This record gives sequence, structure tokens and C-alpha cells, in this order.
Amino acid sequence: MFTLGQIKEAHTKVKSGADFPKYIKEIAGLGVLYYTVYVIDGHTFFVGADAITVISEPKYEALTIADESNVELFNAYLKAHQKGESDYFTFCRHAAETGIEKWAVDVINLTCTYSDKMGNELIIEAIPEV
Repeated sequence: MFTLGQIKEAHTKVKSGADFPKYIKEIAGLGVLYYTVYVIDGHTFFVGADAITVISEPKYEALTIADESNVELFNAYLKAHQKGESDYFTFCRHAAETGIEKWAVDVINLTCTYSDKMGNELIIEAIPEV
């Protein structure tokens, strides 16, 4: 079983979106199957085998999630973040501004799905293997 402490330790190695695939590999090794990040305050639900669930505390003050999504602008922010051009909080702020409520990461199938407030899956992307 994994702990929030182990996940936090793995996350300390993430400096930008460029580090994301290594993080996914590390938490998969801990037993995380998938997780969901809520942009409003950065709290995250981590789920492992046998429905083991660990919930992190909020990471920042609550953001306002835009009612309307701007997928094109978010995709530009996402690509910049993946190149290491923004930090995590900036990326979360950009997600909120463009109407992204959450993202869900499937650690096993290596996908990340970004959704709006209505639950519409706006972008589903493959996570590169490391």
C-alpha cells in the first residue's frame, strides 16, 4: 500500500511538465493505479488496488474555474508546460482560466484526460513512457 508521504516525495522531483512521465512511472511503482487532480485547489484522489484511496490536502487557495472552456488556449498552455515553460501552480491557474475542472491520470494505460465542469472530456492524451 502506498502512502501520501511516498507520493509527495515522488512529486518533489517534478519541477515542470517535462518531469511528468518519470513521476508517473515512480508512483506506478508504489501501486497507484489512477488519480484525479481537482484544479480548484489542487487536492488529489489517488487510487490503488483493492480500492485503496488516499486524498491529498489542497495545494493552494481556491481558484475560480471558468464556466466556458477554451480548449485551444488550454492546449497551448499544456504544450508549453510539457516543455518545462511553466511551473505547476501556473499550469493549474491556466487550467482554471480555460475551464478545466480536473484531470484524471490512468497510470496503467498511460493516459491523462482533462475535463470541464460538465464532465466533458476535452483532451485525452497519451503519457510518454520513460
